[in-house]
Amino acid sequence: MSKQRIGVLVMSYGTPESLDQVEAYYTHIRRGNPPSPEQLKELTDRYEAIVGGFFPLRENTNKQVKALEERLNADHPQVEFVCYQGLKHAAPFIEDGVEQMAKDGIRQAVGIVLAPHYSVMSVGGYIKRAQEKAEELGLSMQFVKSYHLHPKLIEALSNRVTETLQRFEDTPKADIRVIFTAHSLPEKIVEMRDPYPEQLLATSKAVAEQTGVDNWQFGWQSAGRTASPWLGPDILDVLHTIKNEEQVQNVLVCPVGFVSDHLEVLYDLDIEAQQTAKELGIHLERTPSLNTDPLYMETLSDVIYQLCEGK
Repeated sequence: MSKQRIGVLVMSYGTPESLDQVEAYYTHIRRGNPPSPEQLKELTDRYEAIVGGFFPLRENTNKQVKALEERLNADHPQVEFVCYQGLKHAAPFIEDGVEQMAKDGIRQAVGIVLAPHYSVMSVGGYIKRAQEKAEELGLSMQFVKSYHLHPKLIEALSNRVTETLQRFEDTPKADIRVIFTAHSLPEKIVEMRDPYPEQLLATSKAVAEQTGVDNWQFGWQSAGRTASPWLGPDILDVLHTIKNEEQVQNVLVCPVGFVSDHLEVLYDLDIEAQQTAKELGIHLERTPSLNTDPLYMETLSDVIYQLCEGK
């Protein structure tokens, strides 16, 4: 008797595969409106600053998808799990991943986004696109919406905070300000009672409790440039405030809203925030990204299987 096959659509934001794809990628983000030469140069400069000619960002997602497939099949050998990629702003797009599953004869599928926290504007948008394509193709598909308090996710993040605190050597833990961060979203989500801010605070609180950190706060980063306001305060403003008003000298940034190394971590934190910290005389360290951390892969494997089992 052949094993039941379950397709898993692993969704993420996507990045260009090389510098010459940045314009097409940016145009897609801007809903088909090409960027101005100045906007394109700014974004290309940021990519060049972090990759220096070598472009590892897409490879991170590829490795995560491969590691998840291996983890699922090792954890649940009675089922054959096949993972597919679906990206929001680059090929293979979300619809491409769903279509490939249907072509491969998959009848039952699960969708999951490589972001633990739900917002109707982020994860909700991914799910809507996948759901519409699945219905069009007659594919039965369920979705994991969030997993922000999964014990293994909290453990993986806590391990990183504990390890990175060691970089401050003789500084007492109480004298190190831990700032948890995530990608900002337009402020209107608060009026919509979107769970995103609360879920992020819940994750941060759980990690702080597990690591015995009392001196912590939350900050936003990587806000878009639109006419409407985005959630704040921004991490750069936070650094100025805590230095000028509280004389904080040591800062550990833990980007709980991000799971892999990409522009918002490698540029916005490692270059931009680090530069601000240096100007202010702050010693700033960042926790390493989860990427293919076994505990993170186990988190994803658990929530996917629980959904399949109807738990």
